[in-house]
Amino acid sequence: MSSYQIDEKSRGFSYITDANLDMRMDTTQELDAKFVVNSYKEEDIARILYEYGEEKFSRQIAREICEYRKNKVIETTGQLVEIIQKSIPEFAKRGNGHPAKKTFQAIRIEVNDEIRPLYNTVIDCIKSLNVGGRLCIITFHSLEDRAVKNAYSDALGKCTCPKELPYCVCNREVLGKIITKKPILPTEIEMNNNPRSKSAKLRVFERI
Repeated sequence: MSSYQIDEKSRGFSYITDANLDMRMDTTQELDAKFVVNSYKEEDIARILYEYGEEKFSRQIAREICEYRKNKVIETTGQLVEIIQKSIPEFAKRGNGHPAKKTFQAIRIEVNDEIRPLYNTVIDCIKSLNVGGRLCIITFHSLEDRAVKNAYSDALGKCTCPKELPYCVCNREVLGKIITKKPILPTEIEMNNNPRSKSAKLRVFERI
């Protein structure tokens, strides 16, 4: 994803300014955020908000979205923010950032299908490296980081045979080794200079 796209107000990624509810990275695709919030079933919206946004109040927000759209189409980011604000209890709004942050993240991920292809992409990238080459990936939220971490772990070629077998028969493929047992995090100086780096995690894998 591109910060330039996120910063473009008309694209509808931001919960700060009112704009058309779009959120498409590729503006030629049909699926957009407006379709998600106005056409998806309540249970599907709740699932997306919980899985992709880790939103604790996913059910309440999904319920309010569906109630609102019975009378009026949700067309702008401002309308969606208003619905989210109404759905989340006051105590949960204190000190946790903007109330709409997680919901907007979740819908953006759904619209652009950001998570599902990531695992396979990481494996393909590792296989395309020369011996000694390194793949360095920076993620910006836990779902991305989990997908990268799982791909790196599987690329180690762990044996999947039952423990009772005397030797390995699963034909595991060892692609390399993990260089960073724990992710590299931004320094205080970097976070001060670039607030978007606060959630960044760098993981490195080396081909062998």
